[in-house]
Amino acid sequence: MFYQKNITSIEIKSSLRSVMSHPETVVHLEHDGKVLLVNESGDGPQIPVKGRIENAETLRFPTIEEIEKLGIAWDQKRETHIEFDENEYIVIKGYPKLSWPKNWSWKDDVISDNSVHPVAREAIYRSIHRLVSKVIVRNSSNEILLAKVSRGHFTGHWTLPGGYMEHDEHPRVGCVREAMEELGLELVINETKPIITQQIFSSEGISFVSFTYQSNWEGDLDELVLQEDEISAVKWFDLDFAISIVPSYFDSKALKAVKD
Repeated sequence: MFYQKNITSIEIKSSLRSVMSHPETVVHLEHDGKVLLVNESGDGPQIPVKGRIENAETLRFPTIEEIEKLGIAWDQKRETHIEFDENEYIVIKGYPKLSWPKNWSWKDDVISDNSVHPVAREAIYRSIHRLVSKVIVRNSSNEILLAKVSRGHFTGHWTLPGGYMEHDEHPRVGCVREAMEELGLELVINETKPIITQQIFSSEGISFVSFTYQSNWEGDLDELVLQEDEISAVKWFDLDFAISIVPSYFDSKALKAVKD
């Protein structure tokens, strides 16, 4: 039992040294699913091993200087800020000016290798889009149905029905499911093309993509069965007023699009 505790302590100290010795600023170079990893000496490209649990030599993103030594030209796109405990790292997202680098690692192989530094794994995780599906419900008076949210980022505010998509569903199906779950409202989506918007809202670098569909409904609001821990009320609003009160960037963009 004492031996097991000793191993655990060594592993924790090794992990802490790895975090502490990591460069403050690194570059996430990505080209069509391939990313550049280097070892602790800055030599690359290095290839991760999917499912590796033991701690081998740490693999990480390169620094700006290491990329220069490798002779790679690249364009900077944005910065992501990552914090682990009291340590803050800057990950610069970049696009390399070269042909598809087949000898680089697949980004999907990075996540499950314990020897890849957490900064690289976190940055790649954050680069995966979060998908949201919503629906604009209108009546014959061209009023917009909004729901008052009871939890999450928009608590107490009015938003379009919808939410995060399930892993295996089409966005058109997702907004219908969300309307049924939140409001007890069975919708038929019309043939209008969805309004698609994308935005990164903070230096954390997480990207959201929203698909907003449209539907018509003439039912009685009193007949709706609200999911009370999520939605506290529903109401019809004039389009212009709806645009003025929704706090969601995606809702605002979608409503302005149907007005135009």
